[in-house]
Amino acid sequence: MAETKQRPGALHVKVQQKSPIPLTVEFTCGAHELLAIVGPSGGGKSTCLRAIAGLVRPDSGKITCNGETWLDTDAGINVPTHRRRVGFVFQQYGLFPHLSARENVAAAISGTGKAARRAKAEELLDKVRLAGLEERRPHELSGGQQQRVAVARALAREPSVLLLDEPFSAVDEATRKRLQLEMLALRKTLSIPVLLVTHHLEEASLLAGHMCLIHRGRALQTGTTFDVLQRPVSTDAARLIGEPNIFEGRIAEHRPRKKQTIISWGPRTLEVALNRDFAVGAKVKWLVPMSEIILHRRNRPSRGERENPVEGVIGECIEVGDMTRVTLRVEGEANPVQLLVPTHTARRNKLALGEKARVSLLAEGIHLMAR
Repeated sequence: MAETKQRPGALHVKVQQKSPIPLTVEFTCGAHELLAIVGPSGGGKSTCLRAIAGLVRPDSGKITCNGETWLDTDAGINVPTHRRRVGFVFQQYGLFPHLSARENVAAAISGTGKAARRAKAEELLDKVRLAGLEERRPHELSGGQQQRVAVARALAREPSVLLLDEPFSAVDEATRKRLQLEMLALRKTLSIPVLLVTHHLEEASLLAGHMCLIHRGRALQTGTTFDVLQRPVSTDAARLIGEPNIFEGRIAEHRPRKKQTIISWGPRTLEVALNRDFAVGAKVKWLVPMSEIILHRRNRPSRGERENPVEGVIGECIEVGDMTRVTLRVEGEANPVQLLVPTHTARRNKLALGEKARVSLLAEGIHLMAR
């Protein structure tokens, strides 16, 4: 793996191992940034955090944080966990059951007197909105409150990096959403790198400015959350984020003056944003997010509907609350085009199984990938 460019205050990770869980990962998370590590269970996400914390030693690699080298296998450096200044929030929080919330947090503070530790613990509990609950023990707190105690305890170490391993997995959905909003607010007050392990894309897109996709221990793509979700680098990455509309085509021509590339898709041609990374005649994979597909209105055509029009027969039309999932079977294509439309729109346009429908694939939303 190539050397990662160093940035002040940032966490730089480059690790490899073959077993027990294969891992080939490289990324940088800057100060003030939250990077989400996303992927299916068993893919190496938590192992990556444990390597950063020093709880596991990878076969090879280098980990630096704010200019300090924590791991450098080539140089024989492996700083022990207690000297890495890592704040770690585990899935099950790991609070001491016999201690109060204040005592749990104070236990992570070192180098000061009892009164100072107490005051600091209360300050951190107030920061995570637990003022007034300092004397409660874990069994007297809700799951969400326990999670906030765990975050306060992690911050009590004045860490150089905060690691969150599925921190919302043990709470109900309503509490999860509330904690996510609280994490957004807390994140703005932190000046350290924050890493969040999750398999929820929606959660990652809400909380993280950057994302690293991991599958079977291998980092498929790292970048801004927008780029990872809208511009996956490969079909593997696209499938990992749940993108259903992946097709195959061929570059027909480039039109620089119009800033267009034309691709052939079966008997159809599609306009996409100019992309000269692919030669004319090259086979490509391409995708279009459901958000970039527009349903044509019956009997009320609009000017925008002339853009990459595609006609097909509805194979599925399933209402899911206020949205309806539609699959459009296109002649000559094994995979259907899938889109989401508001349920009231689906009803107004009388979408139903076996009916014909037309959509437009927005040129700016079509993304090309190498085969």
